[in-house]
Amino acid sequence: MNRSHRKGTARLVRCALGAGLVAGLLAGAPAATAAESAKGEVYVALGDSMASGPLIPWPTGPLACGRSTQNYPHELAERLDVAEFRDVTCSGAKTDHMTQPQKLSLLDQDMGEAPPQFDALSADTTLVTLTIGGNDAGLVGIAQDCMQLDPTAEPCKTGYTEGGVDRVAQRVDSAAPKVAAVLDGIRAKAPDARVIVAGYGLYVKKGGCWPVQPVLGVDADYLQGAVDRLNGILAEQAAAHDAEYVDLRTPSAGHDACQAPSRRWIEGYVPTSPAAPLHPNAAGEAAYARLIGDHITGS
Repeated sequence: MNRSHRKGTARLVRCALGAGLVAGLLAGAPAATAAESAKGEVYVALGDSMASGPLIPWPTGPLACGRSTQNYPHELAERLDVAEFRDVTCSGAKTDHMTQPQKLSLLDQDMGEAPPQFDALSADTTLVTLTIGGNDAGLVGIAQDCMQLDPTAEPCKTGYTEGGVDRVAQRVDSAAPKVAAVLDGIRAKAPDARVIVAGYGLYVKKGGCWPVQPVLGVDADYLQGAVDRLNGILAEQAAAHDAEYVDLRTPSAGHDACQAPSRRWIEGYVPTSPAAPLHPNAAGEAAYARLIGDHITGS
């Protein structure tokens, strides 16, 4: 697949915010590096906007999917020099959209449908990356609800935990069986694939940084706690379903939306570089590709 960047000026649009290596060494065979082994991979990238890279130049595929040629799947495919690459990541994707079409819209206009992402899988697939679950839990929408310009206002956490019930935690926990089903589905469609589950990064440091990012400190911790809870579920489900989890949260320290624009891997409520709000920028996607690639090759 051609992975060269498209030339021209990118239009910034508002997108919906929404095993082992087959080429591994045989016993007694001549030694080869893990990176060399990866060159024969048939790689399929599945997932949501954390993987697709909305508003990062340059767009590729359905415009409403917000899929960038600088997202971590493209960067990873180039890094590994894979034999074949299929990127079907799409902004707004939920676990349902692995097996069902995803209705697309842009600026409230109908943009048709994206096929089920599992359609890209086949028996010859040897490598799969997956980032999913954030939209099932509605985390971006919750983060938008928690935006607060008044430092004396009541934290939004209060409303979400009224009556002693943490409704955000419930939403996150409800994603666990869905992620499990996705991983089982990948194994059924691509039985020989090495499956990598990539977690979500660090969005806002502990205590937040109001007003740089307009969310109260208690809410910043609450929101990141929900992301961390989802990461825990992804790690657990990966371990239980013959997949490998890659932690992107820990190495993201010092690169959250509170940092200087030059250090950020994640953009805040008002992006300072081409990327969707509350999503990775190009530097973040490149860093994720490096971290995932190092895991795959054992570097």
